Amino acid sequence: MTAEPPVPNSGGPSPDDTGSPAAGSSTGGAGVRRASLGRGSLAMSLGTTASRASGLVRTMLLVACVGATGTVADAFDIANKLPNMLFALISAGVLQAVLVPQILKSMQAHNARERLDKLLSISGLGLLSGTIVLVAAAPVVVHLMTLSPAWTPEARELAVVFAYWCLPQVFFYGLYTLLGQVLSAHGRFAAYGWAPVANNVVSLIGFGVFLVLFGDAPAAGITDLSSWTTTQTLLLAGTATLGIAAQALLLILPLRRAGFRWGFRLGLRGIGLRSAGKVVGWTIGAVVLEQLGVIYLTNVLGAAGQTGADADTALAGNAAYTNAMTIYLLPHSLVVVSIVTVLFPRMSAAVTAGDLPAVRRDMSIGLRSAGVFSVFSAAALITLAHPLVKTLVPTASGLAVAAIAPILQAMAVGCIALGATVLVRRMYFAFEDGRSVFVIQIFATVSMVVALWIAVETLPVEYWAVAAGGAFALSTWISLLLRVRGMSRKLQGMDGARVLSLYGRAALSALVAAGLGWLAVELLGWTEDASWTWALLVTAVAGTVMAVTYLGLLKLLRVRELDDALAPILRRVRRGAS
Repeated sequence: MTAEPPVPNSGGPSPDDTGSPAAGSSTGGAGVRRASLGRGSLAMSLGTTASRASGLVRTMLLVACVGATGTVADAFDIANKLPNMLFALISAGVLQAVLVPQILKSMQAHNARERLDKLLSISGLGLLSGTIVLVAAAPVVVHLMTLSPAWTPEARELAVVFAYWCLPQVFFYGLYTLLGQVLSAHGRFAAYGWAPVANNVVSLIGFGVFLVLFGDAPAAGITDLSSWTTTQTLLLAGTATLGIAAQALLLILPLRRAGFRWGFRLGLRGIGLRSAGKVVGWTIGAVVLEQLGVIYLTNVLGAAGQTGADADTALAGNAAYTNAMTIYLLPHSLVVVSIVTVLFPRMSAAVTAGDLPAVRRDMSIGLRSAGVFSVFSAAALITLAHPLVKTLVPTASGLAVAAIAPILQAMAVGCIALGATVLVRRMYFAFEDGRSVFVIQIFATVSMVVALWIAVETLPVEYWAVAAGGAFALSTWISLLLRVRGMSRKLQGMDGARVLSLYGRAALSALVAAGLGWLAVELLGWTEDASWTWALLVTAVAGTVMAVTYLGLLKLLRVRELDDALAPILRRVRRGAS
């Protein structure tokens, strides 16, 4: 389970029922930039595509450096994942629940500059203070993630040293989020989407130097720590943190070009925190619950991976799970997040204005647009998991592919629910209903922990990581069903018939496409030890068969949302051709 990535704030004119932007001015009241769903989501998608593409190369080099299994890979994965978890725990929930709505409100206020300066100053100081405390507490935090006796003292100490270097990322993740909210409120989506490329470029350089100096990791990863050096630790973890710093600081340039000048101001009066305060407590509680589930999951994965390390085998652990999660999130981050990014602010504004019909309309558009992509993504990830892993992580050995692919298939069951639940969750924040978010998170976390506990008690250790992927998917579905039920009551309906009709037709099309894709993989004779070239060929051929079949069936079944989703891309292609 991973913390939900923060969504930048943006504005846009409400679309008509087809999803096309309604006619109107390009700017909204009081200086808040407004962008159409097509233009805004395409701008975000292009940046995110570049980020994910370079991120895949980063992952490839990281796997080459330390492997996808083994003690070093798992220790670094825990340390490098801690900033994401802790950022969600101390900041992300508050920022999403408070900062996103308050930035929009502050830019519409008569004292917009003062309110925005205070919001950013208070948030920045809080992030810096929290980061200092977390770095000091690194041994305690790492111990919570490595409770299993399978972790040796040497392996746990290595994870602690990695954490000292990785935990400062918390501050830079927060800074990136803060500056990104302001950029998106000005209608500038591209910079927020492209900034992570800087992180990946720094990582490519650092990991590349590591490979030149120390060479590739063995096929089963690095389990013998006697030859691991301080220089390797500093180069690996220092590169990771420097990349996040570059990602955050890069946003200063487009902000200055947009005319934004931040002045340091302190003060709580007049910035709208009182109305948001009732949301914060519930939101923090929900994030705490989510991260407690992540801690349990991380300990189970660590126990599995370190058991494999003791046996000198390649059992899937923390690093293998993270690699599977990276691939799993690709379709979601490339398309669905962009849709949510552009829709949420105008839906939030509609909530503030009491315009429930506009909220229902945009919610329906968001769910149906996301469904077109997420249903196919789930089918593709399940069908093509093995060749896809080798294609996207060419440095992974046959053992690593065999460890990662089943986890990816188990996760993919929840891919359909992921995009929808993220969109609906955002709307609870717009309604300032943190209590419902907390209550729903109880069911989600308990379901994941219970399902994984049963798996640990009943299954051999080599299946624990796969069970973790399945438990994550289960919790995603439970979150979606509960959130949709509650949101439907708030909105007095959510256009359920049209949404379910879309998902039903998409599922039927994806099922047929998956069958033909599986047949293509079998006819091409895929094996775990295949070369990267062959993996690419299998993925391309089977993926093309699936995509053509899926799109053809959607056309046959008259799925209008497909035309709406492809329209911005086709317009760009036509302009380029002309």
